[in-house]
Amino acid sequence: MIDFKNKLFGVISLGCDKNRVDSEKLLSIIKSKGCPVTDNLSDAEIVIVNTCAFLNEARKEAIETALEVAAYKSGKLEKLVVTGCLPQKYSDDVFKGLAEADVILGVNDYDKLFEALEKSYEGDRVNYVNRGEGGYCGERVLTTPLHYAYLKIADGCNNRCTYCLIPKIRGGYVSYPMENLVREAKSLGEISELILVAQDVTRYGVDIYGEKMLPRLLRELTAIDSVRSVRLLYCYPDLIDDALINEIKSNSKIIKYLDIPLQHSEDEVLKRMNRPLGRENYLALINKLRAEIPGIALRSTFITGFPGETEENFSGLCDFIKVARFDNCGFFAYSREPETPAYKMQNQVPYGIKRRRVKKLYEIQRAVSAEKLSALHGAEVKVLCDGVDYDRHCFIGRAYFSAPEIDGKVYFNARNAVQGEYYGVVVSDDNGYDLFGATEDYLNE
Repeated sequence: MIDFKNKLFGVISLGCDKNRVDSEKLLSIIKSKGCPVTDNLSDAEIVIVNTCAFLNEARKEAIETALEVAAYKSGKLEKLVVTGCLPQKYSDDVFKGLAEADVILGVNDYDKLFEALEKSYEGDRVNYVNRGEGGYCGERVLTTPLHYAYLKIADGCNNRCTYCLIPKIRGGYVSYPMENLVREAKSLGEISELILVAQDVTRYGVDIYGEKMLPRLLRELTAIDSVRSVRLLYCYPDLIDDALINEIKSNSKIIKYLDIPLQHSEDEVLKRMNRPLGRENYLALINKLRAEIPGIALRSTFITGFPGETEENFSGLCDFIKVARFDNCGFFAYSREPETPAYKMQNQVPYGIKRRRVKKLYEIQRAVSAEKLSALHGAEVKVLCDGVDYDRHCFIGRAYFSAPEIDGKVYFNARNAVQGEYYGVVVSDDNGYDLFGATEDYLNE
């Protein structure tokens, strides 16, 4: 038997915030065995790479990262574990092709980590994909700043978008029991911002309770004294109903911000994507949200260059971005993924055209964002302090219309500011994406 308490572990998490939560749960399993963890890979004896496989670029990054880690075998590294989406989807290919990996695990096999490692130390490479129990795990070791955390409320996806591999990797939509999520949220301690994530948070509860339960879950989470606010990411447009809108509107702890991945605006493209609703439905939803919840910040993501997207379709999307006036947007060139229906579609758009279209969309959104931010000059904005920017010699934070890592920031001066606390910042300038300002006490010095 190997005494893993004498082995120094390292963990690398790739991909989205949902993957981050999985990595945090993996860290809790390692810590629960009494094993030490290091951020310095050159010191680690066992390194785990938690991979993403959503797009070809993500798969490339995963393999390159694993190979970079494997180079440490010339030093102290004894075992390389590759886990997550890449081995889950491509188990045989990864095991055969990535000989540097001593152990591979899928997305539901973390409970088998030490058993697989034990077998690996006996001398053989180990493929443990689909050997685990899976299911919900609530223990976490946070890797975010301590004042905010993600809460993954479900796994998998029931939407069958024609460009997406997620259902083939993660399976169908599985909600986590509400009582477990509430217990997990309480265990995180004092949290200024709890960020709910899933492939589709609006579908929460349908599979286990027979109805949409996100509003109920929000009430349960915001009733926790140690949770100061809750933010929602990844709300699918067809499932945003009056009950959810009313809960966001009336619950003071819910941040007035929604991330709604629309992916396109033109009906014929949306139909080929197998996406719900259409342009007019989307505009009606946006107008309703802004009417019901004044000041709500809306974020979205869009794919351009989808097979068959004409110049007319693209022009329509450009016009939609100008009309919708999102606070923040992400734009992506369509990635042709094998095993998706879109892969075989005719009229694939050349790469150069896709790049040009992405660039144009960002130019349009930058103009919208710049106009919105310039309107805040001279106003006081409530800002959550995320820490210190030592290069700029100031504090750094976010307003309610910005989620961590994906949206703009607020750089501000203050006599003093504490991470995780809120401050009124008078805006003096912007760069079209970030805001700059200072607190009243600093201005009055």
